[in-house]
Amino acid sequence: MNSLVALIRREIQELWNSPWQLALVSYIPILSILCLWWLFSAGLPRQLPVAVVDSDHSQLSRMLTRKLQANPVVAPQNFVDLSSAVTAMKQSQVYGIVVLPYGLQRDLITGHSPVIDVRYNSQFLLVGKLLSSQIQLTLGSGLLEVAGVKQLLQGVPKSQVASHLSPVTSQTTALFNRNNNYVSFLVPPVLVALWQLLAMLTFSNSLSRELTPEGCFAAESGIWPRVWAKIAVFTPILLMHGGFILALLYQYLALPVAGSLSLLILAQLAMLLAVWLLVLLVFFIMRDSARMVSFGTALFAPAFAFMGITFPVHEMPMLAQWWRLIMPSSHYVDSHISIVSYGVGWETIALQLTSYWGFLCIIPVLFWLSRRIEKAADAESNRQVIDADLASKNSVADL
Repeated sequence: MNSLVALIRREIQELWNSPWQLALVSYIPILSILCLWWLFSAGLPRQLPVAVVDSDHSQLSRMLTRKLQANPVVAPQNFVDLSSAVTAMKQSQVYGIVVLPYGLQRDLITGHSPVIDVRYNSQFLLVGKLLSSQIQLTLGSGLLEVAGVKQLLQGVPKSQVASHLSPVTSQTTALFNRNNNYVSFLVPPVLVALWQLLAMLTFSNSLSRELTPEGCFAAESGIWPRVWAKIAVFTPILLMHGGFILALLYQYLALPVAGSLSLLILAQLAMLLAVWLLVLLVFFIMRDSARMVSFGTALFAPAFAFMGITFPVHEMPMLAQWWRLIMPSSHYVDSHISIVSYGVGWETIALQLTSYWGFLCIIPVLFWLSRRIEKAADAESNRQVIDADLASKNSVADL
C-alpha cells in the first residue's frame, strides 16, 4: 500500500514537471470544449444560401421566391441558369438549388403537373436535410395557396377548399429536441468524442514515459503497480473534465435532461476504464510512443461518425459496426441518450453497461503480455550486468 502511494506521488510529480502532459489535463480540454460549443452556439442554422433559377418569371414564381425569402433558414440567391448555380454549389457558395421551370404558372392553371427541381449538397448531411425539408414545406405552402384559388374559381365553397386540398391532415410533434437545436443534438456526442481522444493521449503519454530507448518497460517495482498508480491519478482528473461537460450543457446552458446526471458520471467512469484497457493493449503490443499515439488517434478520431447520431447504426457496413463496438464512446452514447432523453433509471443503465463485457476479454491478454515484457526486461537487465562485468574484467586485464 505504501509503495502504491509512493508511486501515485511520483506520478503527480512527473505530471507537474511535464508541460505537455499538464496542458493535456488542464487548459487544453477546457479550451477545446468551449471552442466546440462556440461553433454550435447558434443552435439552429440560419440564412443558408440557396440558388434560385427562375425560368418562368411569372407572378407565381416570384411569389414562391418571396416565400423562400420569408423562411429564416433559407437565403435565396438569384441565378440566371442552372449551370452557374451548379458551379456555385460545387464551390460551396450555396448549399441547395431550386429551379422554377418555364411555364410553371401556365401548367398549373391548365391542369398539368410541372416539376420543380430541388437539389441540395448531401455532403453536408444535416444542412442538406434541413434545407430539403424547409424548401419543400415552403414551396408546398405557396402552391397550396394557388391550388386554393383555383378551387374557388371552380365553384368549390370556401369552407370545403381545405378538405379538398388535403383530405387527410397530419401533425408531426418532436418528442425530443423540439426546437431542432443543434447544441442539444450535436454538441454532447462531439464533446464526448473529443474527451475520449484526450483521455487516450493523456494515458498514452504517461505510459510512454516508462519506456527505455530500447522499448523496454523501465519499472523496478513491476509493471502493474505503476499502471495502477496512473489509473488512480488520471481517472479522477478525466472524470472532472467529463463532469465539466455535463455542467456546461445541462447546468449552465440548461439543456433539457430527463434523468439523473449522477448516472451519466457512472457511465463516464465505465467508458474511461474501457479506454484505459484499449490503451494498455496497444501499449503492451507496440511499446513505441509515436506508433502508439498514431494508432490510438486513428482508432478514436472517427468516434463521432460511429455513434449513430447522424447516421443509423444498422445501415452501416458490417466492418463499420464492428469498429463501432471497439470504441467505448459508442457504448457510452447509448446510456447518455437513454438518460437525457428518456430519463431511465439505474436498472436500465446497469443493463446497458453490460455491453462493455467484450473489453473484459482484454484483461487476460494484458496479463500475458505484461509477463512477456517483464521477462524481456529481466533478460535485458541480466545482459547489461554481464556486459558490465566483462567490461570491468577487461579493464583489469589491461592494467
